[in-house]
Amino acid sequence: METLLSIGIGLGLAAACGFRVFVPFLVASIAAQTGYLSLAPGFEWVGTQPALYAFATATLLEISAYYIPWLDNALDAIATPAAVFAGMLVGAAVFTDLPPLFKWSLAIIAGGAAAGMVQGATGLLRLKSTTLTGGLANPVVSTLECAGSLVTAVMALAVPVIALLLVVILCVGTLRVAGRVLVGRRDSCRTPRPNTPPRA
Repeated sequence: METLLSIGIGLGLAAACGFRVFVPFLVASIAAQTGYLSLAPGFEWVGTQPALYAFATATLLEISAYYIPWLDNALDAIATPAAVFAGMLVGAAVFTDLPPLFKWSLAIIAGGAAAGMVQGATGLLRLKSTTLTGGLANPVVSTLECAGSLVTAVMALAVPVIALLLVVILCVGTLRVAGRVLVGRRDSCRTPRPNTPPRA
């Protein structure tokens, strides 16, 4: 049962990395220091005081950077691989009592995928916001992303089962959003054929 709970916590934190890379690490570090979260062997450093300060500083810088016009879109190019790596790392950090091969396979396949899909959806949403509003609505998107990361991370610790369901919903929603955006781009790239008079 504890193993399943750790998997739920890990995948929830990994999905939260798709919104913001460092927020889940900050939440995990606080939870570990207060004794609420058990860390896997080799990841005890996440619960140390220096790590907490580092995660807090990185979180503040990351959140602030997304409120700078046009820099937010540029950050998405970097955030996608960073989110995937962070999702794998935070998943492995809390997957306790698992054989190393299974733990890292689960972290890479499930944790990395959850973070990458959520990050991909938020990137597409910001790109659409930039296109439609010239970037004026991007701060709203950034605020929602930050809130989503915090809520998902806290839910992963408090109610792992619901967090797992949330991860599934996020992944399904990501696929739908990506599909709609791709279909919209394909339709916009089509050039209308000129009207030709019917042959006699």
